[in-house]
Amino acid sequence: MNKFRPQSAIAGLLAVLCAPLALATGGEPERWQLNLTPGVTETAQRAYDLHMIMLVICVVIGAIVFGAMAIAIFKFRKSKGAVADTSFVHSTKLEVIWTAVPTLILIVMAYPATVKLIDAFDTQGHEMTVKIIGQQWLWTYEYVGEGVRFTSRLDRNSERLRQSGEVLEYGNPEHANYLLEVDNRLVLPTNTKIRFILTADDVIHAWWVPALGWKSDAIPGIINEQWTYIREPGVFRGQCAELCGKDHGFMPIVVEAVPRAEFETRLAAMKAASDTTARTASIAPAAAGPQG
Repeated sequence: MNKFRPQSAIAGLLAVLCAPLALATGGEPERWQLNLTPGVTETAQRAYDLHMIMLVICVVIGAIVFGAMAIAIFKFRKSKGAVADTSFVHSTKLEVIWTAVPTLILIVMAYPATVKLIDAFDTQGHEMTVKIIGQQWLWTYEYVGEGVRFTSRLDRNSERLRQSGEVLEYGNPEHANYLLEVDNRLVLPTNTKIRFILTADDVIHAWWVPALGWKSDAIPGIINEQWTYIREPGVFRGQCAELCGKDHGFMPIVVEAVPRAEFETRLAAMKAASDTTARTASIAPAAAGPQG
């Protein structure tokens, strides 16, 4: 896998200048954080690295521009006897400089962003495929080629709290992850390139888990592709990010990343459960049919 790595000098400068801002670590946001989170995937890390580089460039440009303005304002102010120069009308050299320098800066900033944006949609070399279908108001997941398909919707505890109007208490474990928990989590292996294909059955939805570093629309009749490579185990939460109807706010997403060996074990269990369900469904009509 190709990985984006800023030069060591720039990385060191970023660490010194931006350490006070990096209050969030890993994939989950923290209260009062001031900066982006690096996430848990290559895509998220690249976005974070580019953000930090752009931030330093903008800070340097701002310091130069506002520093020059401050010097001009205080050193050449009227109270010190400064008089405006009326003879200065046009300078081709200065115009070339203040046009060329910003253009070069934009090119330098655009090149790595473009390269990594293109790579973010390159699903070549994937090891598994997950199909995601958005529906009002739940998600359907399918491990393509494995015969496992299931739905994932708001968990019953959140639904109960939502309907009851009960006052939520901070720190109450029963109220933890309110509206951000599901009945069936999407389990994925770590250190594996995973391809996603996304679509919808009814209206436009958007599948978004911030820790993974990308968001993709799920559009009826259209197949969108994304990929991810999760580097560490954990539980990562997201939501539908496209207004899709009255229960748009109640379509949480929960991704549980586990080591590859554990994923294989859990996938085998899901296959067995799916086979049992299929056999039961095929027997049920005959059992319920007319007798004798």
